[in-house]
Amino acid sequence: MLTYFIRRLFQSIFTLLVISMILFGLISSVPGGFMSVYTERSDYSPEDLARIRAKLGLDDPVPVRYLKWLGNMIQGDWGNSISTKRPALQEIADRLPNTMLLMSIMLAATLLVSIPLGILSAVKQYTWFDHISTTLAFAGQSLPVFWFGLLLIIIFAVTLKGGDGKPLLPGSGMYTLGADFSLADRIKHLILPVSMLTFVSAAGYIRYLRSSMLDVINEDYVRTARAKGAGERRVIYKHALRNAIIPLVTLIALDLPALFGGALFTETIFAWPGIGRLYFNAALKTDYPLVMAILMIESALIIGSNLLVDFIYAALDPRIRLS
Repeated sequence: MLTYFIRRLFQSIFTLLVISMILFGLISSVPGGFMSVYTERSDYSPEDLARIRAKLGLDDPVPVRYLKWLGNMIQGDWGNSISTKRPALQEIADRLPNTMLLMSIMLAATLLVSIPLGILSAVKQYTWFDHISTTLAFAGQSLPVFWFGLLLIIIFAVTLKGGDGKPLLPGSGMYTLGADFSLADRIKHLILPVSMLTFVSAAGYIRYLRSSMLDVINEDYVRTARAKGAGERRVIYKHALRNAIIPLVTLIALDLPALFGGALFTETIFAWPGIGRLYFNAALKTDYPLVMAILMIESALIIGSNLLVDFIYAALDPRIRLS
């Protein structure tokens, strides 16, 4: 077991190292690069631009710059944002609570919606309920996210009005500017982005759980439970669901890094001040130190979640660690 864990850990570290090389190489090869922020301004002379290039280390070859960046990163220096001049990690830390708030509520809402609907869709296979839930699940996976978000804004923040003539639901931000803190106000600002994310995320979970339930619902141990006189609710939730939900738990574990990365389209469309919007704005401003920091943290979380799932599987099934 220990040998397997050590081997997988070193494989993960090597994978992360390769990813960092690829990301750094791609970012360094983008037209304009780091200097585009300065070359677009007319008040910088060629001498000024040369000094900036030397200060940023851009005169060095890409491999040398990568090794310097890697050494600084290992020591905790992830670079400074070109736009704000603040440390990239500080910029991320300021936005992280907002993203965690949005994504954690979305995940809870997704599970509350997808698990019951997935179970009922499998139990009531080929009924009108199954057809409707399956159709909505396909729609959730097929509709462009940005289009659905704009549609929600048009309907609930532009067209429909409340009793006071104001929009029924706010279409941007996480609170009303200039107003005192209000829990009701925060909840109103959460409704549209959470609804958009839940509709899209729950679609995949519903189809996945429905398929998994259909695989186990006719197994011998389920029929045996029915033959022993167990109630249908007990058969479904204690015997069938306990086995059918295992693959879904794995899928959820692999999706957990999204709690950090946020949802780029959602946070941008609804002006939610989170990591996704921070990444989008940094990419537009060619703020590559900040982009690199976000991508590396996201990559590390994805690799870490995969590693955690591998460890859990190896602990449950000894055949895995011998393969």
